Amino acid sequence: MKQKILISAKVAIACILLISASSFRANAQQVISLQKAVDLALANNLTIKQAQFTEALDNETLLQSKFNALPSISATPQASYFFGRSINPSTNAFINQNNLSVNGNLTAQVNLFQGGQIRNQVVQNKILLDADKTSTAKVKNDLTLNVVTEYLTILTDQDLVIAAKQQLEIAHITLDRSQKNFDAGNQTLADLSQAKAQVSTAEYNLTTAQNQVDLAILALKQYMEMKPETEITIEKPDISKLTNVKTYYDAQEVLSTALTVNPDVKLAEVQAKAAQQGIKIAEGSYYPTLTLFGVAGSNYTNLPITFNAATNSLVSLPFFTQLGNNFNQSIGVQLNIPIFNKFTARTSVRKAKITYENSELNARIAKNNLSKIIYQAVSDLRAADKQFQSATQTYNANKEAFNVTKQRYDVGLVNSLDYNTALTNLNKAQNDMIEAQYQVIFRSKVIDYYLGNQITL
Repeated sequence: MKQKILISAKVAIACILLISASSFRANAQQVISLQKAVDLALANNLTIKQAQFTEALDNETLLQSKFNALPSISATPQASYFFGRSINPSTNAFINQNNLSVNGNLTAQVNLFQGGQIRNQVVQNKILLDADKTSTAKVKNDLTLNVVTEYLTILTDQDLVIAAKQQLEIAHITLDRSQKNFDAGNQTLADLSQAKAQVSTAEYNLTTAQNQVDLAILALKQYMEMKPETEITIEKPDISKLTNVKTYYDAQEVLSTALTVNPDVKLAEVQAKAAQQGIKIAEGSYYPTLTLFGVAGSNYTNLPITFNAATNSLVSLPFFTQLGNNFNQSIGVQLNIPIFNKFTARTSVRKAKITYENSELNARIAKNNLSKIIYQAVSDLRAADKQFQSATQTYNANKEAFNVTKQRYDVGLVNSLDYNTALTNLNKAQNDMIEAQYQVIFRSKVIDYYLGNQITL
């Protein structure tokens, strides 16, 4: 009796551990919705972080260009020890005596005029920083679209897996019936072989569909910078809501909106503005530079430079006394007029103009490319909707035909070849309808992307 109780306790403990382990595995899996997938991708993607680092660097460049308008102050202390023939700093006469000399200057200068280059550089750096922010937005938008694409691919492949399992179940039922009929002598070996082949084909299709799901999930994990071994479950939205999507858009209206929000176009336009500002910076080299400066300095030497009446000899004054006696100041302005600089200013201006013209061309190309993409996207959506309607009709027709064939097959009025052909047609029609349905959803979300709308399922 005790042994039975002990065995029952062990069984109970084992069951509890098994249930706990199953619960832990279930809890360990992350449920990933589309919004969560997008949020994780935007938070963890390394390309976005690189773009943000570029922003930070250009922000520091902008700050420095503003600081360039401030005065510059420098100190140049110097100590020298002379031996042999040298010049007395007090008498300017040559002497042959070892001596120590200390001098220093404090210099301050500020540019009063530099052809507007400092101001124009600040303006250009502001524009370049805006370009970086637009570039980061572009990376985020592209990443979001890629995540949505992969997410819809997973949903498509998962539905294909479900369909493949249903097809495999039907194939097994058919094989079981064929085996019984063959054993009873009502079917030939060829009929049984066809049923087995149908099961093998269904198993192959299921394996292929499952592999596609695994690959799509792996791609989604990579977008989210998630470890491949992480267990995740993809949240499936209500498919009935997904079918209620807008399928007709006016291409020109979409384009008009997209031109104002599309990051590719905005980036090209901002880069053109920066290049235009670069012309003004280059033209500043033609103008003179006016600089205000001020200098304060003093010096010391250990040579005897002052006559002492008491000793009737030259003596050296103390260090700080000499610094005070020799303290000097000056202030002035300096005008630097460029007369001939080997055409460097001219070349810089010409190159800046060429850069601007090229950036203007890039902006036009970006707008033209967007126009082509928008018109193609609108056309693809209409085509996908028509294809889905056609695929749905084909599926319904094949489903009806299969039901009729199955009824006739069950009573022996149709051979296995006709039955398997009807089943194959139904399976293909079902797969085509699933893929066409998600194509409509995807094409509609692409339009939302170019309109600047948040993509949700």
